[in-house]
Amino acid sequence: MMYSIRSFSNFSTAAAAASTSLPILHPLSTKSRMSATIGTPNPRISLEPMVIKPPSHPTYDIKAVIKLALEEDAGDIGDVTCLATIPVDMQAEAYFLAKEDGIVAGIALADMIFNEVDPTLKVEWYQKDGNYIHKGLKFGKVYGRAHNIVVAERVVLNFMQRMSGIATLTKAMADAAHPACILETRKTAPGLRLVDKWAVVIGGGQNHRMGLFDMVMIKDNHISVSGGVAKALKCVDQYLEQRNLQMGVEVETRTLEEVKEVLDYSSQTKTLLTRIMLDNMVVPLSDGDVDVSMLKEAVELINGRFETEASGNVTLETVHKIGQSGVTYISSGALTHSVKALDISLKIDTELALEVGRRTKRA
Repeated sequence: MMYSIRSFSNFSTAAAAASTSLPILHPLSTKSRMSATIGTPNPRISLEPMVIKPPSHPTYDIKAVIKLALEEDAGDIGDVTCLATIPVDMQAEAYFLAKEDGIVAGIALADMIFNEVDPTLKVEWYQKDGNYIHKGLKFGKVYGRAHNIVVAERVVLNFMQRMSGIATLTKAMADAAHPACILETRKTAPGLRLVDKWAVVIGGGQNHRMGLFDMVMIKDNHISVSGGVAKALKCVDQYLEQRNLQMGVEVETRTLEEVKEVLDYSSQTKTLLTRIMLDNMVVPLSDGDVDVSMLKEAVELINGRFETEASGNVTLETVHKIGQSGVTYISSGALTHSVKALDISLKIDTELALEVGRRTKRA
């Protein structure tokens, strides 16, 4: 089945007026007909079929990120190799080729990039974000001015390879964690947080807080400065009530005593607390296994009064056992901070690329 992704309606945002307008990046860039600023609670993407939407953010501007990526590649004079070797009006067709198995992600973003470089490029996809692709599969193509295809190639692939790597690991972790839900953290590449978190959703995970602004998360340093977990919670409750703010509130606990302190506080005081993090209550063993008895005890103490989140010592090998403990969520920084990119290429001569790939066992 072929999917065509070219008809983007504008992303709208209250912060659009404050977004920095970046200059045209190289001689062959054309002004995009699509605004990719993210900011509304429900960003609209008109696609066929509907892609997995990016997370919302009040200030993040995907279009600006795309322009920055193209600008760092093209510099101040553009692609000198293309200018020297490819006639400006030459047409070509290039295929996306998977060089290893995994979950593809970044297809919608790739289309934005091609549209930014040259809106006349025609892009067709045989897969959609979140689909499984196997080594040697041609899963999409782009047709149009060869120069512009090659100019866009590396930026498109850099995003798609990273996003697909994140989505692939997320899918494996999410499947193993069931019935718990897998979350990422704020341990993302600077400037790419929304893109990284988008890839997590494509892979079947859920998003934790986007940043410091959309959820209260009382961590160890906050607790230490406040003088204890109950005092930190009280400060948060007072702050949110005084300012009439409504958002999720999570507190990190490191011991069963801290869990009990949180529960005691909540039984005596009206609190806005929604989730308790159970940090490093998964204990690694010398044989490579993990002991989750402390985690289970904490979940039993909480007894459904709040959502629970396990954090620490979460790997692909341990996540299944953690998921069976009864926790609501499992968070893993490794989904984004230690990502292995999925090997994808964009080739005009796909037959030669496949021949070389077979020789090197990469196709």
